Amino acid sequence: MKGYCIGVDYGTDSVRTIIVDASTGEEVAAAVFEYPRWKDGLFCDPAHNRFRQHPLDYIEGLEETVKRCLTQAGTTVRSQIKAISIDTTGSTPVAVDESGTPLALHAAFSQDPDAMFMLWKDHTAVNEAAAINAHAAASGTDYLRYVGGIYSSEWFWAKLLHVLRRNGAVRKACYSWVEHCDWMPFLLTGGRHAQDIRRSTCAAGHKALWAAEFGGWPANGFFTSLDPLLDGFTDRLPTPTFTADTPVGTLSAAWAQRLGLHEQVLVGAGAFDAHVGAVGGQIEPYYLSKVIGTSTCDMLVVPKPKMDGVVVRGICGQVDGSIIPGMIGLEAGQSAFGDTYAWFRNLLSWPLQHVLPQSPLISADAARQLLNDVSGRILTELGRKAAELPFDEGSELAVDWFNGRRTPDANQLLKGAISELSLGSDAPKIYRALVESTCFGARKIVERFHREGIPVKGIIGVGGIPRKSPFVMQMLADVLQMPIRVHRSEQTCALGAAMFAATVAGIYPRVEEAMAAMGSGFDQQYEPRAFLRQRFDARYAAYSDLCGFCEQTPP
Repeated sequence: MKGYCIGVDYGTDSVRTIIVDASTGEEVAAAVFEYPRWKDGLFCDPAHNRFRQHPLDYIEGLEETVKRCLTQAGTTVRSQIKAISIDTTGSTPVAVDESGTPLALHAAFSQDPDAMFMLWKDHTAVNEAAAINAHAAASGTDYLRYVGGIYSSEWFWAKLLHVLRRNGAVRKACYSWVEHCDWMPFLLTGGRHAQDIRRSTCAAGHKALWAAEFGGWPANGFFTSLDPLLDGFTDRLPTPTFTADTPVGTLSAAWAQRLGLHEQVLVGAGAFDAHVGAVGGQIEPYYLSKVIGTSTCDMLVVPKPKMDGVVVRGICGQVDGSIIPGMIGLEAGQSAFGDTYAWFRNLLSWPLQHVLPQSPLISADAARQLLNDVSGRILTELGRKAAELPFDEGSELAVDWFNGRRTPDANQLLKGAISELSLGSDAPKIYRALVESTCFGARKIVERFHREGIPVKGIIGVGGIPRKSPFVMQMLADVLQMPIRVHRSEQTCALGAAMFAATVAGIYPRVEEAMAAMGSGFDQQYEPRAFLRQRFDARYAAYSDLCGFCEQTPP
């Protein structure tokens, strides 16, 4: 069946929208919108791990990118749009009122960070996560069984409890707590009551303790005995959850007019970006799909019969249908990957940002252009120089916990570290150590899967870094001693969303068929260099020792 589908991918810094020919996977239009409030650093406090985003950034981005795509694609394509599906970062929840409206969209809360979406990397809820872990350990039911055994401050319930405890006004106005990926379809379909928000299997299972084995959500008594402030929230969360191949409605009249589409366009259930990106990157059973960007999400799918009775400890959950309906989806990841490199780039750019504009030798406009030019090239040049360095087993060594540790065994209180510094340490050497540390962190995840009885047969690289950084990807292949296939698409998350949209529209009966027809394949492969195996093994042992020291040393 001929038709076009829209895939919308909400990332950390921007939203990307594409229109795809569902019969071939050809991308006929694309648009990107950077969140203006986020770009200006509003409502955030990085020193205290607070990262919030205003819903207007999301709404404005959706409208602008869809309209730009439709203009590019033309009238014929516009009339043949069949469905739209959306993925978002997660866990990125928000407080809503009874109508399902995020509180920040009300004038009284428009400047209140606690009324905004709490971005995935917001770690302000570390105390609440610790309380959940202690409470779960003492309860009679192992509610953490399917989320790796450790609840994270990055996730749904910890963030809700944190906001309820610290902000009385938000607490009083908050009717329910909603993931970004669930709110967007509700918005597009014209939902009017928070009870009608369709909760995604992906978000509910991996971040909010939903499991069919528990009959859905944990009992209300589990939460009220943790803190009475949580009383009644599970009653306002519908028990059924929905996989991303499920339609949840059609465009409302208001949004159809706003976007310039017809009201028959189907809207699919939402899901998290990395899970959808794994589909866009043509994931296969037992192949670890590494969605590598600011952080990494490592996705694995296993046929259900092979997971019977198997529970993997220390990861971000195992959920039936969270990636591919009918398979068990397993999630792991690193809280900082590209973010680590960006931190170092910003560190090196500090004089350009703060000293150069004060110089009488250059105009403000020229200083601004110079900053943009140099900071845009720093990491590429550092990678080129770092690749030329001779291998030195005693060189600078780093730990990659610059935003805490996601997996294995979540602990967001941990900090990054750099050792073996000397007066001979320069920027390329330190950058090499940082890249190496992120690759060692990736090896820890692969080893955890192996130790838990889940084989990893190969690596699929998707996202910006696999496409743009040969130095990082070759280092990763060498450290893992596994080949890495890099997916051809630069927009695997948006493409995955379009694949789900095509399934929602009935163009394909299963998303696996959409993957086969619409996937663009792989165009790069990094092979491990066998002669480096023993050298990296020695460096990895030193990294593990340094990790142990950092973990045992109080912050």
